[in-house]
Amino acid sequence: MKQSVKKVAFLLADGYEDSEMKNPYDAIVENGDDPVIISLRKEDELKGKKGTITYVSHLAASEANASDYEAVIIPGGGSPAKLREDPAVLEFVRKAHERGIPIAAICHGPQVLASAGVLRGKTLTGYSGIKDEIQEAGGAFVDREVVVDDNLITSRGPQDEPVFIKETIDKLGVSAY
Repeated sequence: MKQSVKKVAFLLADGYEDSEMKNPYDAIVENGDDPVIISLRKEDELKGKKGTITYVSHLAASEANASDYEAVIIPGGGSPAKLREDPAVLEFVRKAHERGIPIAAICHGPQVLASAGVLRGKTLTGYSGIKDEIQEAGGAFVDREVVVDDNLITSRGPQDEPVFIKETIDKLGVSAY
């Protein structure tokens, strides 16, 4: 029996890792849910760092309300470094975290979580180059393909996408079947 459609926020800026956006996005659509791309500005054309795919943002973070979403996904690449500079993005992430909304971040995505101040006491993974940053933000870094700690789901990079997507869908619940 099909469940209700769930809105899933994708936090995205230019320079994201192409597959870390495309594959989870496509999986959310296949799951019967409604992906919403939130960026620094509404209707921004956002290009992946490899240039294989482009998305247009639906909302600016300043217009988005975390309580409207069932999950948040933060692809890696260069996108998180831009997102973490925006106070509206950080506030959106803090509000989602306070509400216990699942937040899935891959590769450099946990940088946004670190800047939002939601890592204290959490265990997570990500791109190995951000290990110190995660630890400085109060998180414990482990080198595993996926880590689930309460509402946070994290993975290291493109090689871990299948298990990252599976954990995210499992946390969200299957809608399409």
